[in-house]
Order: sequence, then structure tokens, then C-alpha cells
Amino acid sequence: MNQNIEILNRFEKYLEQKGYSAVTPSGLKSTCYDYSHKRIPAVCDRERISVPILIKNIDKFISKYDEFGSEAEFGNKSHRSVINALKRFKEFTESTYFKHK
Repeated sequence: MNQNIEILNRFEKYLEQKGYSAVTPSGLKSTCYDYSHKRIPAVCDRERISVPILIKNIDKFISKYDEFGSEAEFGNKSHRSVINALKRFKEFTESTYFKHK
């Protein structure tokens, strides 16, 4: 399996374990899928980087996409879902869930 997909799938499961919504009331995929398979890949695509490169430089990208960063407008889209996904991704990469899998 592609390393990027494997990490993103683990991130999705991590978010579910943390209590983030997996499905909407109408049965559609929700926050866990959105953050892991849309928002994080969107940042990687914009930056032309892989997920492991994002992990190594996560603080730099959080600063870039947060409130006063050069990509703040993109980070603020959809009720700040991009920057929130980046911040949750950082928490995931620092967790024992990530380090021991």
C-alpha cells in the first residue's frame, strides 16, 4: 500500500478514536474522512510534497496556513477545516498511536 495512503488511513482511525465524527446524520463521510483524505492531501498537492515531508515540516506548514501565514486564506476555507486538519495531523504524528504502529 502507498505510504501516504497508509498514514492517512491511520490518521482517519486516530480521529475516530478521538471522537471526531465519522459519518453525518444522513450517512455521508464526515470530519474524519474530510481531514484525512481531503484536507491533508490538498495541502500536500498545493505544496507539491509527500505526507512524510509534511510530517517532518508540520510546524512550518501550520504557521503558513494559520491566521497570519502566507496561505491563511486557504487555511481558513470551510470554517478553518484546512488549518484544523493540519493541527490535528500534528497531534496524530506526536501521539503514541502514530509512533507505535
